[in-house]
Amino acid sequence: MNKPLIRTAVILSLGAALAACVTATPYQPRERGFGYAEQKLESNRFRVELSGNSATPRETVENYLLYRAAELTLAQGYDYFVLAAKDTDADVRYQQTFSGFPGFGYYYFYPYAGAGVSTTQSETRYAAQADVVMFKGEKRSEDTRAFNAGELKANLEALVVRPQAS
Repeated sequence: MNKPLIRTAVILSLGAALAACVTATPYQPRERGFGYAEQKLESNRFRVELSGNSATPRETVENYLLYRAAELTLAQGYDYFVLAAKDTDADVRYQQTFSGFPGFGYYYFYPYAGAGVSTTQSETRYAAQADVVMFKGEKRSEDTRAFNAGELKANLEALVVRPQAS
């Protein structure tokens, strides 16, 4: 058996297993850089931000942002909100690993280059932010940037994953 190849396969398998253990960011206040946060800008205007880890899809980050805007709108005593500005950023990072150089750690040594295995993995983290302006009463149906807070919250509730109780 080729021990270096077995070692490389084991290392890659362990890396894949550890990556599979990462779970998506739950809907929670920002903790260790992930989750939601808001800042009051005016009496009826907030900036809402949501950051997800590498296991959190873009759609989830954007849904959580809208959900938080609806939740905040209702908590402030308003009925609907308008997204005055909205943006989603993707932070892509690359990690390169080297492994499988034959001879290292054994009784022999191969003195030639190019015998190792190099792997590159990408990791994408999404972050969304929006300026949310809140209003009372009926939203104007022609305003495509306006959302009924109660209706949106009810429609997205089933998609919201909250943190596990510890």
